[in-house]
Amino acid sequence: MGNAVLRREDPDLLTGAARFVADMAPAGTLHLAFVRSTMAHARIDAVDSAEARGVEGVVDVLTAGDLAVAPQPLFIALPPELSRLPLTDKARYVGDPIAVVVAESAGAAADGAGLVVVDYEPLPAVTDPFAALEPGAPVVFESHGSNQAAELKLGADEAALTGHDLVVSARIANPRMSAAPIEPSAVLAVPGIGDDRGDGAGDGVTLWCTTQRPHDTRDVVAAALEEPPERVRVVAPAVGGGFGAKGSAYPEFVVAARLARRLGRPVRWVETRTENLTNMTQGRDHVHDVELGLTRDGRFCWLRTKVTADVGAYPGIGALLPFFTMTMASGPYRIPVVDFESVSVITNKAPIFPFRGAGRPEATVSLERIVDLAAAELGMDPVELRRRNLLAPAEFPVTTPTGANMDCGDYASCLDLALETAGYEDLRAEQARRRARGDRRLLGIGVSVYVEVTAGGLYQEFGSVTVERDGTVTARVGTAPQGQGHVTAFGQILGEVLGVGAERVRVVCGDTAEVPTGQGTVASRSLQIGGSAVWTAASEVLNKARLLAASLLEADAADIVVAPDGLAVAGVPARTVSWAELAAAADTGDPAAGGGAGGLAAETDFDQGEATYPFGAHVSVVEVDADTGDTRLLRHVAVDDCGRILNPLLVEGQVHGGVATGISQALYEGATYDADGNPRNTNFADYALPAAPELPRFETAHTQTPTPLNPLGAKGIGESGTIGSTPAVQSAVLDALAPLGVTHLDMPYTPERVWRAISTAEPAASG
Repeated sequence: MGNAVLRREDPDLLTGAARFVADMAPAGTLHLAFVRSTMAHARIDAVDSAEARGVEGVVDVLTAGDLAVAPQPLFIALPPELSRLPLTDKARYVGDPIAVVVAESAGAAADGAGLVVVDYEPLPAVTDPFAALEPGAPVVFESHGSNQAAELKLGADEAALTGHDLVVSARIANPRMSAAPIEPSAVLAVPGIGDDRGDGAGDGVTLWCTTQRPHDTRDVVAAALEEPPERVRVVAPAVGGGFGAKGSAYPEFVVAARLARRLGRPVRWVETRTENLTNMTQGRDHVHDVELGLTRDGRFCWLRTKVTADVGAYPGIGALLPFFTMTMASGPYRIPVVDFESVSVITNKAPIFPFRGAGRPEATVSLERIVDLAAAELGMDPVELRRRNLLAPAEFPVTTPTGANMDCGDYASCLDLALETAGYEDLRAEQARRRARGDRRLLGIGVSVYVEVTAGGLYQEFGSVTVERDGTVTARVGTAPQGQGHVTAFGQILGEVLGVGAERVRVVCGDTAEVPTGQGTVASRSLQIGGSAVWTAASEVLNKARLLAASLLEADAADIVVAPDGLAVAGVPARTVSWAELAAAADTGDPAAGGGAGGLAAETDFDQGEATYPFGAHVSVVEVDADTGDTRLLRHVAVDDCGRILNPLLVEGQVHGGVATGISQALYEGATYDADGNPRNTNFADYALPAAPELPRFETAHTQTPTPLNPLGAKGIGESGTIGSTPAVQSAVLDALAPLGVTHLDMPYTPERVWRAISTAEPAASG
């Protein structure tokens, strides 16, 4: 462990050998196309499918009344009237599925869907969360009676908000974002759960689908079908990205499962890109009203944050994401008092769900922005203000005012390394020279320091390790990858503990028939929780194997060490017993030979017991053309600490992806709607994702502060780059614009938005 081992997954992905759902079409497969609402809010009076049924190849057209499917369970503390049917009789956002066309080919299904006529009774749409809370606003769920889905309060006594010399306040928005994975959603539902299940439940259903959480998807589909979970098998094959949005079952998965059972044939649905940008859950869409009380010498006294979260039309887990925003509200700083409240608001937009960072980027964006505003108010360098308030290593472990039980941290070291790598003083000197000569190419320098929470609430994971009779090793784990490199990482762990080469390791995950339980891959938890489960099970196997080897080699167990392809007596390499021999001995069940029931295997439900808190510091350098508003990112320095690094190559890949997402939030992305709830950018011509030419070469470095909470010392890294980069870019852009009189501007910083801000501010400044 600790070496930059190349990813074992990549050859199959690069050569096309990996199988995605769209690659699977068993004989007799039927295809689905969904008829989606073209109105954001409307009752469905009638659905005319006569013409669609006349299309050659169309088998059936079904609406909500035709499918005996229960509402999808919320699995969280929300009122049951907010639950969702897979097909609806009332449209709540553009893209809401109303009917499904079943056909012999994907083309026939699409043709049929285009001919279905829906009779709408239009209702007023609500797209602004503040307007949605006003008396008399249109209500998305009449039975609920209001558009408030949830609220959260961590109130501080007003008397505690003292000790300050000044208060800095701002309203800070995080734009709504689409996950936009390279592979949209897809599902293949097949009648029966496969002979390999071995329990005789041949009338169940197997789903091959794009999911980050196979066991959770199984439970959702089973509940909707009103079946026990063991009659639903879920397999995640190769999955082309998830970023949180593939964290549970989509309504289309439930429909496909029901139809496969009903028709006795495989049924497949593959989402189009426009469907994906319209219908896949989205992220962010928070507005924060923030106040920071501090002294004239730059000591933070208290923080007050009010969050208004637009959670879209179907408030599931998205309604609870402000909890993570609250948890991380004080960030890496020593802030004695925090007052926090949030309200989650239902609107006629696509539903909100966890998206890379899930509540933590929102907290960091607001906190780092208010710190920059405070530094400007004090006339202090923003780095110095941060440095004065950072928690010190000696203060850990620490419980923050918001209840975050932080394990360990060395925030100042990350900041120092980031500033050194960037050449911060030289950058400020160059900026001063440009400003002195009135250069219209405005240089901006932004700094962010962040801490985030990983594995929050998901501390437990299944793992098992088995040495097979041929000496190979099989690991089963409850995570499910979408490109992170789990097979490589878990193989390295097995190599470290058991000394087996990667070519002799098989990692099984993403299949509810093969793995009895699992929490999946979300919340940057896979290595620290799933990896620790593999480590723990492998260590138990090693202990068993030592006893077997001691018996076979007539040696003391304390003298048995790991050797190439087996175990040996320390100092006597000729006295080695192979893993195949050890497995055979274990299978005899003869205690005299060191054997026993269960073979050479172990399983565990590893429980970390708490979350971990990765951290870091980022520096961004931008150049803004004051005449056009064009903003270019010149440099981005990311220093991240994810505890002990298992594979630097995997960590680097995760950081690069996260940084790209965070930069994109600041400069490019934003899922927008008009006042009637119509989405305005549902293709990649209109929804701006950066390509390689828009991004600089990232400069990365790491510190390592191992957590004491798991045997690997590892924390999460999958979302850290996103959390640290957005506020750094935001800070850099606004730093560039500050001399022109622009005090604040919401993201994304598109050329038009920046140009308009400059055009408004410059005359006011000169006048």
